[in-house]
Amino acid sequence: MVKAMGGHALYSVHDGAYVLKLTGDVRVPMCATLDRFIEGMFKDPSLKGVLIDLGDTEAIDSTALGLLAKIAIYYDRQFQAKPLLLSPNHDITKILLSMGFPQVFDLRTGVQNVGTQGPAGSSPAKSAPLSTPAPLSEVPSVGCSEQNACDKVLEAHRILMSMNDSNREAFKDVVQALEEVRQQKESDCDCAKAEQVVSRSLKP
Repeated sequence: MVKAMGGHALYSVHDGAYVLKLTGDVRVPMCATLDRFIEGMFKDPSLKGVLIDLGDTEAIDSTALGLLAKIAIYYDRQFQAKPLLLSPNHDITKILLSMGFPQVFDLRTGVQNVGTQGPAGSSPAKSAPLSTPAPLSEVPSVGCSEQNACDKVLEAHRILMSMNDSNREAFKDVVQALEEVRQQKESDCDCAKAEQVVSRSLKP
């Protein structure tokens, strides 16, 4: 399994329906792994639906949330609909709501649907099933290197900023700080450094 600070990324695919399950503490060190998976998923010509399961997610940082938002953007571009996002954990759901995730996901708490359905006329085949249709496998691990860490973290926060004004205000300092680090050629920006930059920039 992919492990990073207690985080795990698992997936299954059945008849074009992808399930991505994130468990434990999902943070910056998993960003390259998740990004590679996302890019590969949307290159799959058999893709019909996506379900993201956060039922066993204990904590998730803004970088991982930005990568989830990337899934929604790609999905809307391809299917003109919203992917399913399951979040029965109340604390995780509060974060998703505060960042405007119902705008881009069909967000479900397990008790009720707190998001909205895709646009009228969208194909039911483009909705992933609500249960895992195949055994879960590990998402192939990709190392979080100096070359990709800041770029991936920066991209994730730019995506969050693009969603709404509240996110733009919340993450503008993070984006500015990461851009400054990238411009310092003598400065390494591995996962640990990227995470420090984000944490420092988000402090009040």
